[in-house]
Amino acid sequence: MKNKKLTMNDIAKMAGVGKSTVSRYFNGGYVKESTRLKLKKIIEEYNYEPSALAQSLKAKYTKTIGIVVPCLDSITTSRVLMVMDEYLKDYGYTTLIVNTNHNELRELTSIEQLWRMNVDGIILMATNVTMAHQNIAAKIDIPLLFVAQRFKLGVSIINDDYNAGYDVGKYGASHGHKYICYIGVNRKDEAVGVYRKDGVMDGLKEYGAIKIDFLESDFSLEKAYHIAKEYLQHKQPSLIIGATDNIALGCLKAINELGFKMPEDISLIGFGGYETSLFINPSLTTIRFNNEETGIRAGKTIIDLIEENHVDDLQLIDYQLIEGESVRII
Repeated sequence: MKNKKLTMNDIAKMAGVGKSTVSRYFNGGYVKESTRLKLKKIIEEYNYEPSALAQSLKAKYTKTIGIVVPCLDSITTSRVLMVMDEYLKDYGYTTLIVNTNHNELRELTSIEQLWRMNVDGIILMATNVTMAHQNIAAKIDIPLLFVAQRFKLGVSIINDDYNAGYDVGKYGASHGHKYICYIGVNRKDEAVGVYRKDGVMDGLKEYGAIKIDFLESDFSLEKAYHIAKEYLQHKQPSLIIGATDNIALGCLKAINELGFKMPEDISLIGFGGYETSLFINPSLTTIRFNNEETGIRAGKTIIDLIEENHVDDLQLIDYQLIEGESVRII
């Protein structure tokens, strides 16, 4: 007689699938036909019957997806979130959106809480990736998709920050600018603080920039304004590149207050492609990432992960360089 003390974990290991897949099978959720037949054969062979108590405690296929975001007032985050939410609703999913207000502990706690609420998958719009994120990703038994930051041990969707930065550096230097100031953010934000910055620096250097100053800000317009104003009281580069449009707009306020003209005295470039950046005068030269594509791709990928379809571990979102009137040709 076959061993009747088999557990769901045992069945998952024998079938080469996750425990959540076995749970979905017993609760009538979606399981690929080939996997369903494999599980059925193992269960019949071992005469396995889950207890009523165990079944009541196991996750059901809820058609619910948790989305954890760092803030709700970011133009980029809200664009991605709205498209993502609409896409998932079109496919019959309900979303639970949690705002962490850039609090890492709250972010990690929210992931675990959503997991315990039996969501089918979680999308994390991450501000950074730490060892704690790796630990919780290994702990939970449902798909966890990282958006905006690269997660090397799982699946992530990120902007092509390095190449976008490189094109901006190339654009500025090829317009004859030799003395440039780049105002970026802390390296803790790997996407903007590392990849984007490295791209800008490489593009500038390879296309003839001689002197490059680097200043560290945060993502706020106000902080960028104060840093740029202090800097411009002592130095005058021909071009300032802001790691975001908000940073660039903070710099523009400092440029105007100190009596400089843009682009005659100081040229300016940003990243973001916000509508406000295009309607200032002169309009801002900037990079626009395809945020709508990010939202669609995230929705499709989390569903594919839930349904155990193949997905690429790293997916890059393309961009467009929008030429405004903020860069002078020297």
